[in-house]
This record gives sequence, C-alpha cells and structure tokens, in this order.
Amino acid sequence: MGSDVAMGTAERNGLWIDEPARRRRMPDPVRTSAVRAVLIVALTLIQSMIAVLCTLTDSWLAFPMVLSSVGSTVVATWGVLDVWVTRQVWNQRHGVISVPASTARQLRKERRQARRAARSRRGVARPDSVNIRRRGRAGQLTHS
Repeated sequence: MGSDVAMGTAERNGLWIDEPARRRRMPDPVRTSAVRAVLIVALTLIQSMIAVLCTLTDSWLAFPMVLSSVGSTVVATWGVLDVWVTRQVWNQRHGVISVPASTARQLRKERRQARRAARSRRGVARPDSVNIRRRGRAGQLTHS
C-alpha cells in the first residue's frame, strides 16, 4: 500500500476490474439444487473409484463399497433430475409469459375462416360425412 501511495496509483487501480457477466445468474433455487447435485455426483465418483480400488486389492471393503456406489448412483441421478425439474418450475412460474395456445387458436380460426370464404366463393358444399353427422340426434348417425 505504501508503494501505491508513493506512485499515486492507490485510488486509480483496484485489486481487480469488474467485467460484466456473459450470462445471467441462475435463480437461487436452481443454483442451490445445482450445487447439491454437483456435490452428490462428485462424492459418487469418489466412492466409485474407491470401490474399484478396493476390488482390485481384494479388500473386504469392496462389496459394501460397490453396493453403496450403486445406491449413490441412484441418488446422484435424482440430484441431476432435481436440477432439471427445479429449472423448469422456475421458468414456468417466473419466466417469460407466453400464450402459445391462444396464438395457435387465433391462427386456426383465421385459416378456418379463409377456407369457408374460399368454399363459399367456389360454391362447394360441405363433404357428405359432415352432413351425415349433422343430421342425427345427439351425435348419432342416421341411415335415412
């Protein structure tokens, strides 16, 4: 600090320069589950490696380690799926609000209206199957 004061660079340069992040920070619940999953997967890999080494040395600890490694693999899979589910839930609750169903419905409605207008201009009647369905009561077909 003394040399910085003597050179006049104490206030000009800090210890580091802040750079803007390239990606946005993950939401807290997603980050928490991701950290948990990374820790579980790391411990599972260490445990599996110990099981392999115990098996190679014919140690009595090999069999219990292999069994616990299988269980840890199941738990690690659950941890990774938890990250995925948490992320999906977060995006659904707090993400971009989109209404694709209503947009698609509007497009279908416009296409239907365009087909009806084209049919009425051409003078084409509806197909017979539609007319048969419409004649019956309560959705039943008639044979008359």
